[in-house]
Amino acid sequence: MEKNAAYLAEKVQAENGAGKKETEVTAETPRPSVTPVQEEKLSPEPTKAPSATPVPSPVPSERPLPSLTPEVVKETAVQPHPVADLSPEALANPDYFKGEFFIEDKNVSIKEGLLNAAKFLEKDMTLKQDASAPQILIYHSHSQEAFIDSREGKVEDTIVGVGDYLKSILEEKYGYHVMHVKEEFDMAGGVEDRSKAYDYARDYLEPFLEENPSIEVIIDLHRDGVAENRHLVTEINGKPTAQIMFFNGVSRTVSQGDVSYLPNPYIEDNLAFSFQLEYQSALYYPDFYRGIYLAGLRYNLHLRPKSILLEAGAQTNTVQEVKNAMDPFADILDRVLKGK
Repeated sequence: MEKNAAYLAEKVQAENGAGKKETEVTAETPRPSVTPVQEEKLSPEPTKAPSATPVPSPVPSERPLPSLTPEVVKETAVQPHPVADLSPEALANPDYFKGEFFIEDKNVSIKEGLLNAAKFLEKDMTLKQDASAPQILIYHSHSQEAFIDSREGKVEDTIVGVGDYLKSILEEKYGYHVMHVKEEFDMAGGVEDRSKAYDYARDYLEPFLEENPSIEVIIDLHRDGVAENRHLVTEINGKPTAQIMFFNGVSRTVSQGDVSYLPNPYIEDNLAFSFQLEYQSALYYPDFYRGIYLAGLRYNLHLRPKSILLEAGAQTNTVQEVKNAMDPFADILDRVLKGK
């Protein structure tokens, strides 16, 4: 527990305090008041950074990408080896639970009683094991996010390529029916522009989900943005593996209280889904997860109860490190969806 608590303390200082060094819209940057018309145009994105490697000539999403096949590895039974105290008594302590598993943006307001481990773990987050229709959707609000060694113009080296790899693992190893949307919601007139990415994504996804009502799990896959001297990496199964962070919006800010124009009936479900994933990571891959970042807006998590925004690595990671992270992530996702 001491190891995890020390890491969390260092992480909070680096990512939730004065250490934020990002130059685009951040929680540290003053911004005009948000209006209902703007929707999530001014989403805080507290730890985002510009793409590490520009991709000025992106390949259209409909163009076939090189096939990505999960690396064949020797199967070994992963045994639980938690570092954090996961006992019911510890998780029932509100201060311990919040401090150990969550990172709060300075602008977010958390309702009393919202963060409840027992309630989160009791939620049924299983998925009907029927792959005859789409079950899981992967998309990217920020499709241009890249990595330290990404090759210019190579979509497979961006977060979209990581999404392709995750899709192949979930389908080929675990048997899920996965759809991958590769639309560029953060491009406008050939120029990267994130200001309305969440709005454009929502406008696209709402009819898409109406056409595919069987989809229960939605993953908005990102990479984080950190100071250039930070490297979010651990070792899993002998491979350098980027660390992950879950990002949850609660539609409630310090300045506004409940953000009424961004309703989300699934806030508790979204949090339960993120925490169950983090709990599985704490059991089996304790150095893999960074925490659940709590922010004040919505980030399209209202589209399904089992919606997550996943930050996989950062701009300082290599492409391979982030792809390596998809293997343990797929494992913990499968554990949650099968109720293991």
